[in-house]
Amino acid sequence: MGKGDKKSRRGKIILGSYGVRRPRKKNNKPEVKPVKQILTKEPKEKKPLKEKKEHKEVTEVKEVVEVKEVKEVVKARESKPEKEKAEVKVAKAPKEKKEVKEEKESKPKKEKKG
Repeated sequence: MGKGDKKSRRGKIILGSYGVRRPRKKNNKPEVKPVKQILTKEPKEKKPLKEKKEHKEVTEVKEVVEVKEVKEVVKARESKPEKEKAEVKVAKAPKEKKEVKEEKESKPKKEKKG
């Protein structure tokens, strides 16, 4: 009988279970129940409302805007002289393909002595 046995005291301690062989300890402390106090809500004092300020009436003012005629003078932009295009690059000649190397013969494998 040992640690893995479910029926022995030692096995119950290891597994963390209780049973006939290992009963739980009873608490001898008397239960104390807290006394609930019934709170009565008191009505809060209401503050008087703030007085609203009276707004002055807004009078509309008409603004007179004088429109002056202005002659627009449009100057033609002087075109910038175009840069001469650089000489066209000459296409490179395609690379020559290298010849395929001949395969070398592999050396025979060494035989094990044994």
